[in-house]
Amino acid sequence: MHIPPRVLTVAGSDSGGGAGIQADLKTMLALGVHGMSVLTAVTAQNSLGVQGAWDLPVEAVRAQYRSVVDDIGVQAVKTGMLSSAALVETVAELLAATDAPTVVDPVGVSKHGDALLAADALDSVRTRLLPVATVATPNLDEVAQLTGVHVTRPEDLPEAAAAVLALGPRWALIKGGHLEGEAVDLLTDGTEEHWLRAPRLDNRHTHGTGCTLASAVASHLALGHDVPAAVRAAKDYVTGAIAAGFPLGAGIGPVDHGWRFRGAATEGRGGDAAESPDVAG
Repeated sequence: MHIPPRVLTVAGSDSGGGAGIQADLKTMLALGVHGMSVLTAVTAQNSLGVQGAWDLPVEAVRAQYRSVVDDIGVQAVKTGMLSSAALVETVAELLAATDAPTVVDPVGVSKHGDALLAADALDSVRTRLLPVATVATPNLDEVAQLTGVHVTRPEDLPEAAAAVLALGPRWALIKGGHLEGEAVDLLTDGTEEHWLRAPRLDNRHTHGTGCTLASAVASHLALGHDVPAAVRAAKDYVTGAIAAGFPLGAGIGPVDHGWRFRGAATEGRGGDAAESPDVAG
């Protein structure tokens, strides 16, 4: 009997289903691994923003983590929304004692600009969480929040990566999606650089991209890929998911985590173009 690799997400819930735990588990299923979860917070969230957020007690987070890791085991861990210093420090302690690669998505704000990280937790992210990360995946706003480095053009990405690496992760993946032009990211461990480029897609429905990318990296690490290969494969998956993103509600819709399945199903029906989203690179 085939047992798929196991990947654990430690993150908050998105009631709208586009980001957070929900996005992580959909990504893991799409990439062929078994997803498991430690819930850190519950949000009331939809296409328009975050209407409320409630942290789970530290004891509940620790108990979930130990329950899964001690019995089932993990091949990779991904972290997302850890909104308080107590949660950050608890999760960092748990990760330090776990023999598995860890992808840290240092979530600071939502796609709509809602704060998801308390100001007093920033130092804990810098000093406790990032040092246990195999790969850190900050976007440009999170880079500025954590390091003070402001990126305005692709040429600034190496400086941002160096500032993030100085906080302790083995690899830094600096996501340049907020820049103009093509979507360019930089992955580096301070020795080698990997530039990842994709066309800018004409689609505003991009809710969940950060969660999805980090989960995809963790999934590919669990499948046995090295970090550069895992990141390249994750970038390809997320690019396709953004291209297939669809509208929900009155605001920003989600990326399509099942785009590969839906594409295969469409081909099986003869390729009905009317069912594909209208996007352009």
